[in-house]
Order: sequence, then structure tokens, then C-alpha cells
Amino acid sequence: MQAEKKSDFSKKHPKEAVPDATIRAEIEKRLKGKDKLPCAVAFAIAKDIRRLPKEVGNTADLLGIHLSKCQLGLFGYLPEKKIVAPAGHVDGALREAILGALRDGRLPCEAAWSIAEALEISKMTVSAACDTMKIKITACQLGAF
Repeated sequence: MQAEKKSDFSKKHPKEAVPDATIRAEIEKRLKGKDKLPCAVAFAIAKDIRRLPKEVGNTADLLGIHLSKCQLGLFGYLPEKKIVAPAGHVDGALREAILGALRDGRLPCEAAWSIAEALEISKMTVSAACDTMKIKITACQLGAF
């Protein structure tokens, strides 16, 4: 049986980078002994302490804490890692919103969230539509991808 390969996400940051103390305290308080930080919890931390989601993601990286349960269904789920599946049909308004928000042929994570809010649909619905349309979602707000 092959050992699970763990990535050291701290390596994607400058060597002199240090975890933010305030964010670290919030992460540790909410993890309660777990080793993975769900996307929704990371966003709650950012909102509660008025910091950017990217700062929370960077601090998690520097602490060696993996992000999990992406709200778009793109990473952090077992056993398949992602849970998003293609949509059977993509509504015209959703299709137009996605196409209108593309950057270099890809949809930024933040734009996916904005589309979901504007159309009053779930983030997973936007992600599933992108999967059907063969559009990659990029620029995770937490820095995971």
C-alpha cells in the first residue's frame, strides 16, 4: 500500500513569510484538533476578523494546514477529491453570466461566487455549469489553486 503524499503548501510562499498571529489564533480556535480547514470556515474567519480570504489561506499554508471542502466542490472531498459533477442543462442566464465573467477563458472563483449570489443559486450549481461548459475555475480566493 502506498503512503499518502502530503503537500507542503508553505513552499509556495517566500521563505521569510510568517503566519499572521491573529489569523493563526482564529484558525487554531476553530479547528478544534482537526488538521483540515474547511473553505466555509476559512471564509467565516476572514469575515469575522475583517481580513481577506487570501490572508487566511496563506496563514493556513504556512501552518501546514490543508484547506478542505471547497464550496465550489473542486477540492477537499474524499475519496475523489472533488465532488462537482456536470450539470444536465445550463440555463441561458447562467451561461451568459459565466461567459461574461471569463478572464482568459477561465472563470475566477470570486466571479463564480458573485454569479451564484446574483442569480440566487448555489455555488455548486455555478461550478457544475462550468464543468458542463468545459470552463475551468481559477484563482481560488483562499489561494488553493
